[in-house]
Amino acid sequence: MNQTLNDEEHKKAREAIMMHVRKVVPYALMVAVASGLYLISQIFGEIENGMLSYFQTLLLFKAFLGSWLGLRGINQKLFKINPWVFKSHFFPFSLVVVIILLSQFMYL
Repeated sequence: MNQTLNDEEHKKAREAIMMHVRKVVPYALMVAVASGLYLISQIFGEIENGMLSYFQTLLLFKAFLGSWLGLRGINQKLFKINPWVFKSHFFPFSLVVVIILLSQFMYL
């Protein structure tokens, strides 16, 4: 897009796309968090010998991070409450990266 449009046209086209992204993505993330919480209840398994397995420990950590992101998104989108801490997009994005990396380590 940047190669065929001048700077002003590029800015307008990008904003037109971002208007739709801002409407859809928060709700899609809420659905992802809700389905993730349901799936955790289905695959967590039983606690044996009073200790969590490696898989269960990482799954709980992922669930905590995902729940925090979901709560932040719900507060921001539905209740119009801005985040108190970590107002930039860098921290939530880094949490998503951590969740993805944890997913890779879960099956080692």
